[in-house]
Amino acid sequence: MTRRPVAAIAAAVLGAAGLAAALTTTASAGPPPRTDPDGGLVAAMARDFRITPDQARDRLDREAAAAVTERTLKARLGPAFAGAWLEADARELVVGVTTASQVQSVRDAGATPRLVPRTLAQLDALKARLDGNARNAPGSVPGWYVDTPTNAVVVLARDVAAGRAFAEAGGLTGDAVRVERSAEEPRPLIDVIGGNAYYFGGSRCSVGFPVEGGFVTAGHCGRAGTATTQPTGSVVASSFPGNDYAWVRTAAGNTGRPLVNRYPGTVPVRGSTEAAVGASVCRSGSTTGWRCGTIQQKNASVTYPEGTITGLTRTNACAEPGDSGGSWLTGDQAQGVTSGGSGNCTSGGTIYFQPVNEILQVYGLRLVVEGGSPTTDPTSPTTTTTNPGQTTWQPGVAYAAGSLVTYDGAGYRCLQGHTSQTGWDPPAVPALWERVG
Repeated sequence: MTRRPVAAIAAAVLGAAGLAAALTTTASAGPPPRTDPDGGLVAAMARDFRITPDQARDRLDREAAAAVTERTLKARLGPAFAGAWLEADARELVVGVTTASQVQSVRDAGATPRLVPRTLAQLDALKARLDGNARNAPGSVPGWYVDTPTNAVVVLARDVAAGRAFAEAGGLTGDAVRVERSAEEPRPLIDVIGGNAYYFGGSRCSVGFPVEGGFVTAGHCGRAGTATTQPTGSVVASSFPGNDYAWVRTAAGNTGRPLVNRYPGTVPVRGSTEAAVGASVCRSGSTTGWRCGTIQQKNASVTYPEGTITGLTRTNACAEPGDSGGSWLTGDQAQGVTSGGSGNCTSGGTIYFQPVNEILQVYGLRLVVEGGSPTTDPTSPTTTTTNPGQTTWQPGVAYAAGSLVTYDGAGYRCLQGHTSQTGWDPPAVPALWERVG
């Protein structure tokens, strides 16, 4: 299969017929490639990737172009989209497709198509079965995730037999699931001070990203109603376990700035366009400073002693206790807040972050970005969360498990919380909806 460099993607996408009309609903298709981002970010990438500063800048340009292409193809392919990922050097964006008729669309956008048996929605639905049985996960199973490059769900286990039994209990068999031996022992990183520390109940955590009225952080850092100092405020809402996010409303006199501490200096935040699997990502925290790695998988579940967290992003960037709640960036685009993981910055490790766009959507928040115009990801739909009993299914709505809707005269119950999309109507996705009448 012919490979096309990611460096050519931006031109191919912007030149595609009909794309201008598709972009009229947003101010921009995404951030333009930045050939000279903040020097601290480039230096950290050069150190952790063992490349030159110029190579780091080139990689950031390729990743920015790939993010635009992935978003475009995800919308174009709709429910048939089977995920996308960058190869190790970030020079090739691969996009999964499930039928031969979709191959040319991917090539026309400058990416490499790969035929796979399952769509991303189908993989997410398979993983949802494991999430639904998380309470019964053995102690030797630290987590599980959707692995788009292999088109399968991966279960991590210190005891492979126990991991396989857990997968089978969720109905996952054959090549749809892979059990991998893992020595991970993840835990929330809250033990000592994090980046841009704030205090609550005698403990410390890290500010994630400023939003209008306050900031977002990890959910395990404090429950709703918890008072904070430096800055003074209180936790408005928090979700942990299940999720690991929270937002804190700060008192008057505290001004949010679109910056992340890179120890020393700062990095600007200009948006929250989601980066592809395989893209570089850098993390801020006061315990270990500014560290970089790559995005390995999305939609990962991890089990802490407190319970299972779902929907996380898995990385190989290191972190240690005290980095919890801190910021994750790809270039100048916000990606998420530190949840937890295993290992350290001496021997390496696996660290998970909670995607920031989910936090913004769930709580209806707007990110503070450089230029003074807070924004969310331009491609993220505005959503509202339903309550059980609400009716009439529609796309762009965040449905909670147990919500009841009507569709085409029939009733359905939501089996797994999700944000609906066109083509994800209840009859089309039985793993997410159960007919009740």
